[in-house]
Amino acid sequence: MDLLKSLPIGLYLEEPVTWLHRLDARVKLLWLVSILVSPILANTLWRFVLVGVLIGVTLLAVIPLRVWRQQMGWLLALCTFMLVLTMILPDGLSLSYQPRVPTASDVQQLSPVPDAFAPEIFAQPQPTGYRYVVFHQGPVRVTQRSLELGIRLSTLFFTLIYGTNLFLLTTAAEEITVALEVLMRPLRWLRLPVTEVALTVTLALRFIPLVLEEIQNLVRSVQTRAINWKKLGFRGSVQVWLAVAERLLQNLLLRAEQTAAAMAVRGFTTPNTHRVTWYGLRLTAWDWLALAVLAGFWYVRWVWGAEA
Repeated sequence: MDLLKSLPIGLYLEEPVTWLHRLDARVKLLWLVSILVSPILANTLWRFVLVGVLIGVTLLAVIPLRVWRQQMGWLLALCTFMLVLTMILPDGLSLSYQPRVPTASDVQQLSPVPDAFAPEIFAQPQPTGYRYVVFHQGPVRVTQRSLELGIRLSTLFFTLIYGTNLFLLTTAAEEITVALEVLMRPLRWLRLPVTEVALTVTLALRFIPLVLEEIQNLVRSVQTRAINWKKLGFRGSVQVWLAVAERLLQNLLLRAEQTAAAMAVRGFTTPNTHRVTWYGLRLTAWDWLALAVLAGFWYVRWVWGAEA
């Protein structure tokens, strides 16, 4: 079990360098925010388009298959399970759906109708093909609301997780720091600690691989002890995993303390007095092209992707 390879969450792909790597971090950050914000008040078609765009960008960037195959497979399987589960669960509306056309018994109870006119009453076609209950077979009942909730939940979950991971996969932590600091620079007029926020984001991104490494080491330590889980029972198993979780928290706090001590030894006081320039951001022709495509992206979202 190698979490650093099977779950590359928050890791930066250094090789090969794709065209996504060469784009400016500010442009990629704007694209990420657009992808995460555009599903708000969007129709179903647009949500599926976003999923297709993320998969298409991954293929066009020629990112190695070993990097995203397993993660995308598990994520698609999880989203599909969420879609199916949400569809068959109750939609949350406390109502009993009634058909638009009354039944024969209802009409007979209201006012008796001669038999000669009965076929004409119930043979009237529906004005539209809309049906609130999409599928109903035994205990399985899928309604329009449950189907819509399932599509929204599954597509939003995939867009949020995979879009963020694709951004972190092709953007170095230092680039993200510089991009955030540049984009948030106007907030300094409001006396907000922009540099401190950017530094905190950098440390958080650097800390993700350490968390995965600690989890991997603890899981391997449990596996090497060949614990008989059946003999322990449910209560014993819970106690073992609680001890593992406690040890994980202790190790993470120790890593954080070591990082803080390393910064203090090097004389770090504030980010403003210890400036380190990692990257010089500069917009190229490809970046301007990406911004133009982003403008078209929002035009399409506004025209065809708005919720009716």
